[in-house]
Amino acid sequence: MTETTGAKPRTRRGGKGLKIDRIFTTPGVHPYDQVTWEKRDIVQTNWKTGETIFEQRGVEFPDFWSANASTIVATKYFRGAVGTPEREQGLKQLVDRVVLTYVKSGKDNGYFASDEDAEIFEHELTYALVHQIFSFNSPVWFNVGTKSPQQVSACFILSVDDSMDSILNWYREEGKIFQGGSGAGLNLSRIRSSKELLSSGGTASML
Repeated sequence: MTETTGAKPRTRRGGKGLKIDRIFTTPGVHPYDQVTWEKRDIVQTNWKTGETIFEQRGVEFPDFWSANASTIVATKYFRGAVGTPEREQGLKQLVDRVVLTYVKSGKDNGYFASDEDAEIFEHELTYALVHQIFSFNSPVWFNVGTKSPQQVSACFILSVDDSMDSILNWYREEGKIFQGGSGAGLNLSRIRSSKELLSSGGTASML
């Protein structure tokens, strides 16, 4: 957690992991138990033809979530093919998939001062996501906790050298980045301009 959200992470004496303070949650009470949940039908149609383009019924969301927010999350971020047992059926499954993956990683790598601190981190992060205090970027929701590569950055900057091989590799790298749900920008400063080519007697890398 960061200081901008009011959390007060600090290291114990000797630097052995983070001590996490509670902000929104109560000891002994899971954040899910503080919320009223309801089942909703998510149906999207083509506004021109009326054709149903997405349908998932009986998904579970907090009662204070808007229909638009529920639709975006169900259509974009739930993992698993619609109509299969692997399909996520509600916000709890989505949040648990991401949060518990991060908590496990934190424990495995010794980030927390104690198991209690790990639990507080889990509860505070869960509360913040359920109550829309903040949200991860799309690649986190797409990838974390799945069998997909754990790509979590929203944007990459690709550097392209002044050679045909590098220019062609740019398309390959950008395609892999898009496949993981992220975007890319380019640094083309190493590619020579036409004026530089003429003055040096060089040949354009694209020729």
